[in-house]
Amino acid sequence: MAIRIIVKDPDPVLRERAIEVTKFNANLHKLLDDMAQTMYDAEGVGLAAPQVGISKRVIVVDVGDEKGLIEMVNPEIVERSGEQLGPEGCLSIPNLNGEVRRSQRIKLKGQDRNGNPFELVADDYLARAFQHEVDHLNGVLFTDIADSIYDISQRTRGRGE
Repeated sequence: MAIRIIVKDPDPVLRERAIEVTKFNANLHKLLDDMAQTMYDAEGVGLAAPQVGISKRVIVVDVGDEKGLIEMVNPEIVERSGEQLGPEGCLSIPNLNGEVRRSQRIKLKGQDRNGNPFELVADDYLARAFQHEVDHLNGVLFTDIADSIYDISQRTRGRGE
């Protein structure tokens, strides 16, 4: 495993629709392992492959709950319900946070690192993290959809996704 460099806005890879993964092999496994290590090292709760310069539909999420690390390849949100407004930050946009409206509950479908399909229901903070990461795969940053954005450069490090 290796810690990868997190690309920062305005890097163009952050604005591209990431490419669907079709090969489930050792290269994908290494990418997932590296992404998890990079996310933990940066004290984030989620990371999408474009954030490490790779235009592939791959995300990792760990919000610190009992579910632990969740890897998802080719994730797709298939159901949404409710609404929540809350703070978000991003490892690719240091020093800014924003208030972002998200669905309260989502259902996702995707694949694991071996290509096996699975579904997942996420609520609250976990739902927020997944929506943030899926947005990255579609070239959308939280600053594009935030109700408000504020500078946190004078504060201590916060929740990055």
